[in-house]
Amino acid sequence: MAPVLELRGITKQFPGVLANDNVNLLLEEGEIHALLGENGAGKTTLMNILYGLYKPTKGQIFVRGKEISIHGPTDAIAQGIGMVHQHFMLVPVLTVTENVMLGRETLKNGFLDRRTVAREIREISRKYGLNVDVKAYVKDLPVGVQQRVEIIKVLYRDANILILDEPTAVLTPQEVEDLFGILQSLVEQGISVIFITHKLKEVLAVADRITVLRRGKTVGTVKPQESTEQSLAELMVGRAVELVVQKTEAAPAGPVLRVKDLVVQDDRENITVNGVSFVLRAGEVLGVAGVQGNGQTELVEALTGLRQPKAGAITLLGQDITNYSPRKITEMGVGHVPEDRQRDGLVLSYPIKDNMVLNTYYQPPFANGIVINEAKVIEAAEARVAEYDVRTPGINVSAGALSGGNQQKVIVAREFSRPNKLLIAAQPTRGLDVGSIEYIHRRIIEQRDGGTAVLLVSTELDEIRALSDRIAVMFAGRIVAVVNAGQVSKEQIGLLMAGSMPDDMPASAEVAVE
Repeated sequence: MAPVLELRGITKQFPGVLANDNVNLLLEEGEIHALLGENGAGKTTLMNILYGLYKPTKGQIFVRGKEISIHGPTDAIAQGIGMVHQHFMLVPVLTVTENVMLGRETLKNGFLDRRTVAREIREISRKYGLNVDVKAYVKDLPVGVQQRVEIIKVLYRDANILILDEPTAVLTPQEVEDLFGILQSLVEQGISVIFITHKLKEVLAVADRITVLRRGKTVGTVKPQESTEQSLAELMVGRAVELVVQKTEAAPAGPVLRVKDLVVQDDRENITVNGVSFVLRAGEVLGVAGVQGNGQTELVEALTGLRQPKAGAITLLGQDITNYSPRKITEMGVGHVPEDRQRDGLVLSYPIKDNMVLNTYYQPPFANGIVINEAKVIEAAEARVAEYDVRTPGINVSAGALSGGNQQKVIVAREFSRPNKLLIAAQPTRGLDVGSIEYIHRRIIEQRDGGTAVLLVSTELDEIRALSDRIAVMFAGRIVAVVNAGQVSKEQIGLLMAGSMPDDMPASAEVAVE
């Protein structure tokens, strides 16, 4: 019996870049096939070819043994191929029903037949374990539910081959578990899934087979039962990878950041940070753990000048910066890796070289008065691209043309290359592969050891526990406990993240759970 899908000898050449080099891939019916690789390894390019967004330079595509030509997404959809992109393609101001029917509208008496479509969505939801409110506006939905809407969208178009591009990059641990349950339900009913990721634990947990790409080439297809995180990492990167950063005991000095009774509202004027206080010292990493949506985003925005606090005080090296602008805070020696790289970290239409100096372009050596020193900008950009392994044909390529992981590397290169007194890193390794994560983790510890105060905000518990000297756990807008990282288990932190107090908390913990 022919496989559901076969890609044979797929090659894609861009100017100056060989993105895919004679790639082969087989997908069987009812299988979750993981496509694993570093940032820039060619995973997304390969799937964009399959979905008709790119035309291959050469190669063949077979669906159920029959060779097909795909000239655009319409052809792919007609062949039963659906794709959920890393950055969702939903219209925030439309309802779930309207988003699902967009481009495939159902009419009744000349008007949109929302009722019939809503009924079909509910049936799809029931069949595959996708729970969504068909009348809800997308802008009001959590990220995990928005992803379900994207999946429903492709199932509504009768897809039986589902491509998921980095589906867990923006999900909380609970949402990841929900997604895995949905995937199992899909494959049990005959849907075949290509799961693009760089997260080793996830592919070992959910995949039936794993194909690894490196620098555009297929380097192997393996089964999870015969693999480990270490073996997959080495296959991806081509060398031994340190999965847990090595670090010495911290030697904290004086306070750098003091936050006192901070209250912050979100865009809808709900209080999301409610009376938060903490002290961060030079030469330590304070990790902020919590399920996404418990105030971490607004806390970071307040600390970096992107959002004005409602009450409380923020002090940097003894100076009150509570209502300072982002530029003034940056000039005081604060580096910021933002949670949303595309909204807050980059100007996507600008070339890489300009993004590398986005917050220092007006200062020496990049400017002489009001005149930009282009040679110095180019020199700095080329050095940072090489040092941080940004995969790009050149520094004049727009940031928007890079993969998500390489966009993140541009931001990290820019922020880590300045002499920071305080580094605020929100989800710094989101969308990065194991080799890049290893590198960024090492750099964070280097910043700490150089005397920088580091505030690390992450939903990745393993990352928080590996890098932090102390951990502040946020729940419902409050810091419910501050604990020494080496004295608490993953399970204890998980309970605190859910608002519960573990029975066996260490005596040294500062606890604020009511």
